[in-house]
Amino acid sequence: MAQRIVVVSAVGAVVLVAGAALWLRSRDGRDAPSTAAIDGRALYMERCAVCHGKDVEGAQGPSLRGIVGRNAGGDARFGYSRAMRAATWTWDPATLDRFLDEPSALVPGTTMALSTRSAPERKALIDYLATVKGADDKAPPSTSGHGGFRSDGPGVRHRVTVAELPAPFATESVRNNAKVVDPPPGAEPSVPPGFHAALFAKDLKGPRLLRAAPNGDLFVAASDAGEIQVLRPRPDGSGAESVETFAKGLDDPFGIAFFPPGPSPQWVYVAEVNAVRRYPYANGDKTARGPAETVVARLAATGGGHTMRDLAFSNDGRRMFVSVGSASNVAEGLPVLAPEAIRAFEATNGVGSTWGAEERRADVLAFDPDGKNARVFATGIRNCSGLTVHPKTHDVWCATNERDKLGDDLVPDYVTRVREGGFYGWPWYYLGDHEDPRHAGARRDLAGKSVVPDVLLQSHSAPLQISFYEGTLFPPEYREGAYVALHGSWNRGGRTGYKIVRVLTQAGVPTGEYEDFMTGFVIDDAKVWARPVGVTAGKDGALFVGEDGNGTIWRVTYR
Repeated sequence: MAQRIVVVSAVGAVVLVAGAALWLRSRDGRDAPSTAAIDGRALYMERCAVCHGKDVEGAQGPSLRGIVGRNAGGDARFGYSRAMRAATWTWDPATLDRFLDEPSALVPGTTMALSTRSAPERKALIDYLATVKGADDKAPPSTSGHGGFRSDGPGVRHRVTVAELPAPFATESVRNNAKVVDPPPGAEPSVPPGFHAALFAKDLKGPRLLRAAPNGDLFVAASDAGEIQVLRPRPDGSGAESVETFAKGLDDPFGIAFFPPGPSPQWVYVAEVNAVRRYPYANGDKTARGPAETVVARLAATGGGHTMRDLAFSNDGRRMFVSVGSASNVAEGLPVLAPEAIRAFEATNGVGSTWGAEERRADVLAFDPDGKNARVFATGIRNCSGLTVHPKTHDVWCATNERDKLGDDLVPDYVTRVREGGFYGWPWYYLGDHEDPRHAGARRDLAGKSVVPDVLLQSHSAPLQISFYEGTLFPPEYREGAYVALHGSWNRGGRTGYKIVRVLTQAGVPTGEYEDFMTGFVIDDAKVWARPVGVTAGKDGALFVGEDGNGTIWRVTYR
């Protein structure tokens, strides 16, 4: 038995168990020995506490208090996987015995991988759990935290609502950066039943946004290196047969788009910190066939602050959309303007637009494909780090990083359709008419004018790239909706994000819910082994996921 084992908990969280000898089914089906005596509590502490807590109160997994006699999926504070939520039985000793013996036989699709093949040890565990009463296991579900990473898992659904928002500063604003460590031996992300995640590429130069070319090549923005790279998949998709530098010498490139839309693009557009450039291109090019042409020489009055710029074209190719994030957290020190000056400024730049260092920031801009006819498409979107256009409804969508330093659960990040001419609140309001206390009374004229976004995400999740799935490899239910990479929190006491989620839609209209799709990158409260940033579907229907913590790209397929 190896000394370091990666265990996937009942919710798909990868945890590291060091120096433990566990009862696990080995590859040939035989039992591995245990060093523990047949004592229920000792076995629990050795085998189960890492996920379910030393006091059975729940950690990465649900609380097991009162488990004997409780309905399956009965911890009201925990977000179970879809498979467990669908269970209809009560955890009596016989059912627990069957589950511990072979979890996937009782719950097809469960993400709990740990089994106990010894009947005496199963009995000892069940006898111990029967002694742990459940006096508090009917506590109401959390309405402020949504559980953080401990309740994540493929199939777990989330709905954050405006009605449940806490008051500003209800909790202290904290700096809680994750430490990125090497992947534990054998670590793999968790995906829904029937899906498989395999390592596609590693040791890359900080991969950020991903875009699949029509011919199947994978274009990668290596922002820190100032490069756009091209990865050509092997014929079987198992990895990249080559990695080439398409363009270099760029200023923090992020957004990539092919133009014109369709199977035969002639240009690759790249968004830098304060410019948009394009390179001549034909399908199959792994290096640019000519020098860059500047399309937009200056996006905004200032650089710095949020530097990622995404871009996308309307489906008919007539408009180019570019997202420009704010220069600051919440426009601290914004110069005061007289009402007449504000009205004159907004007449050109849009309702709720900001000036000074924030001019043409926190906006989505629109241009003709040649960079002419510049105009503001929408305002008050603090950092639309992910921008895309729905392939059927033609709506512009943003995945947005909202403001920090108001507490753990303010302000929820969001994914939304973006209305032309819409104002989304920043910096004076958030999520409708909630006034930011740091700008109290400054713009009462904007009350009632802020659009409430479609889908709220747990605060500080840090959404980055957003992509719609247009392949046919995935089951029909997984082709609907948008896939979003959540880079993960730093301004929250309990860690959240670090996963790929699917924003649920019906006929292209968001339902308000999102569902965990790819999880398991968090080791514990302090450490993670990946920070998802890019997500896109390939020509073959596989979903590519990039993370910049260890410079890897994963390929998700369906069996």
